[in-house]
Amino acid sequence: MQQISLPTAKPLLTRAGWSAFMMALIAVCAVAPVLNLWVPEGSAFHMSTYAVALLGKIMCYAIAALAIDLIWGYTGILSLGHGVFFALGGYVMGMYLMRQIGRDGNYKSDLPDFMVFLDWKTLPWHWTFSDSLLATVLLIVLVPGVVAFVFGFFAFRSRIKGVYFSIITQAMTFATMLLFFRNETGFGGNNGFTDFKRIAGIPIATPSMRMLLFVVTGLTLLGFFLFARWLVGSKFGRVLQAIRDAETRVMFSGYSPLGYKLTIWVISAVMCGVAGALYVPQVGIINPGEMSPANSIEIAIWAAVGGRASLIGPIAGAFIVNGAKSWLTVAYPEFWLYFLGALFIGVTLFLPDGVVGLVRKLRRGGK
Repeated sequence: MQQISLPTAKPLLTRAGWSAFMMALIAVCAVAPVLNLWVPEGSAFHMSTYAVALLGKIMCYAIAALAIDLIWGYTGILSLGHGVFFALGGYVMGMYLMRQIGRDGNYKSDLPDFMVFLDWKTLPWHWTFSDSLLATVLLIVLVPGVVAFVFGFFAFRSRIKGVYFSIITQAMTFATMLLFFRNETGFGGNNGFTDFKRIAGIPIATPSMRMLLFVVTGLTLLGFFLFARWLVGSKFGRVLQAIRDAETRVMFSGYSPLGYKLTIWVISAVMCGVAGALYVPQVGIINPGEMSPANSIEIAIWAAVGGRASLIGPIAGAFIVNGAKSWLTVAYPEFWLYFLGALFIGVTLFLPDGVVGLVRKLRRGGK
């Protein structure tokens, strides 16, 4: 009787991959802190505070791009609403940071300044646990996760897919943005949250705290990358790719796509929420503008430019697009949006596999 040999599990990373990973780890945990904190400002090797903040922000964007790659690149579900989950995580962190201001605000009140201005007498119920760092960390995961679960359950159970799913995710984003714009919801209205003072009692504006946030963001990005590599290489990940390629065949094979799609949808939303929570203390503000449908579209653009279904591609795309944005908005601010549109169209027409796909083609051509 002939025996069937099952394919062996692939390593999490190749030797070259582990080398690149360790280099990134050393750069985040050792090189950047030394260049920023210990190298004198007058030196050519000094890493400025602006560079720390910029790279930290882009790493948060890279986490969001990685999250969209899991749901779009590996499952075939294009979400144009992941900006909501990014902002929800940011708002949870922002509420904690506002409570950390204490009586150092303009009105010297225990309530946040915007509540005093609007003549609020007590904190709303949803601010109950906002003074606890542990509760905040839990809510950063739970709030985007629960919202994604409820939305995804009804959407996937109704078998909404393709462009229709993309449209309702964008509608969800727009509706949530309008809700957060209202002053009576207790989220600061149009201005949102800003003027943060400290985290866990430590001043937030000090170089050491900014570098700590930078390192934590870098470690989170690297950790999520390894998690995503493990996930897509597992049986669960192979089923996700089968759903992307032929969902009907997956159903005929005895698998229910609902559970798989809902699970990866929630995981992706939680990753975006964590990215938003890390983003807020580094940027210093969170407002409903982060829920703009355009922001969700930009996340998809980062993944497309870098290369879907590659994991490293969306991370590279986030750095490429946002690095170019930071330069162009200063040098040629009136042309930035034209550049972004041209970039997306060019990638769609000439680089369907993104920058990573182009690099792979050049390597094969060289060999």
